Amino acid sequence: MNANLLDIQYERMNESTVNNEKEWGTLHVHDPAILKYGDTYYVFSTDAKVNGEPRGGVQIRKSKDMIKWEWVGYAFDAIPEEAYQWTGAKGLWAPEVIQNGDEFLMYYSASQFGKNQSFIGLARAKHPEGPWTDYGEVVKTTHTDEQNAIDANIVWDEKKQPWLVYGSFFGGIRVFPIDPLTGKKKEGAEETVIARRHKSVEGAIEGPYIVYHPGFKKYYLFVSYDSLFSTYHIRVGRSDFVTGPYYDRDGNSLTDTSLPPHEVGLKVLGGYRFGESLGWIAPGHNSILKEDNDYFICHHARDEKNPTWHSLHIRKVVWSSDGWPLVSPERYSGEIEKPIIPDSLDGTWDIIEMTKDDNKQIKSKPYGLKGLDFLQLDGSRFLISAGRDKIEAVVLEAWDFEYRIPTYVFTGINQDGIVIVGKKDSR
Repeated sequence: MNANLLDIQYERMNESTVNNEKEWGTLHVHDPAILKYGDTYYVFSTDAKVNGEPRGGVQIRKSKDMIKWEWVGYAFDAIPEEAYQWTGAKGLWAPEVIQNGDEFLMYYSASQFGKNQSFIGLARAKHPEGPWTDYGEVVKTTHTDEQNAIDANIVWDEKKQPWLVYGSFFGGIRVFPIDPLTGKKKEGAEETVIARRHKSVEGAIEGPYIVYHPGFKKYYLFVSYDSLFSTYHIRVGRSDFVTGPYYDRDGNSLTDTSLPPHEVGLKVLGGYRFGESLGWIAPGHNSILKEDNDYFICHHARDEKNPTWHSLHIRKVVWSSDGWPLVSPERYSGEIEKPIIPDSLDGTWDIIEMTKDDNKQIKSKPYGLKGLDFLQLDGSRFLISAGRDKIEAVVLEAWDFEYRIPTYVFTGINQDGIVIVGKKDSR
């Protein structure tokens, strides 16, 4: 791990970097989509800027290591005319970019906050850095529709058929098949609702992303719940089929609005603070990168002191023995899964319970743990005893971004089906 590089890249936003695009790095990123092409990673994100008006662009950044990010520019000089005429949007939101043969497809969203007169469009390019050519409408909605045409994601099923997932608040999350030649909706294709929430919480669900895990033979639907600036967080359900139904770990369907709204979905990441250090709030709107057998989650999070400031976070994803994704409590620093010596885990651990019904920032609690509290199951997998909790977890070497030193972290699920994460205090 390059400590200097890690510290530089994850500095908080400050006034000197707000308007200097070349210094943005991980700053100003919102609703990120991640892609790898050759030896380079790309992140595409909403046209959002702190203390300034957005421009109709889609932001592009690139990296060789997913740690140091370099500003590339904008995909467009202005909002595509058809999208602008339909929505009156001031900027483009939540891009999805995929490689399809020898070209790249971008699905962009145009809308206005709190409205569902919305538009998902398609653009094409021969390289992730462009130039991008607009090909117009994929799906659009009006203010009289139940659904909302933003937040597109493309997933391929086991038969290599592409599907488009989309939706935000209003009528929930929907999926339909895509014509692989045009990149647009198959003629006569029906839409299937795969997740929704009750009106008592304003139907607060958005940012869908589906990934297929060939080992577990399951489709995993990641969604973001709740308020964008405070209680935003990420939950997951899974299914045998891309069209659902999607269930959480307790067997609840993600379309079940009869249950209390926060009982549905496995909560894998919410706002957090370790000890007295500065934490993060409202992490969400993620994409997933699968690289060989490794998985990474790419999302934005907001500054605890000023929630209008948002940054790019990338984290390692590991998997429970029963096939559920678990997210590292620290941002990615080059770590890999490898065998851990139990005795090296002795010490004070700051532990956070990702409580389902408390989605504000959760502060860690300290636990003194010894090697005997870590029953090694296999390599990096342990059964951890922490107070009343028995946690089946994966332990990783990681970089402590709060104290800027190497440390250990774990992410797991306890006996009650709640995600628990921890970080060793290695000071």
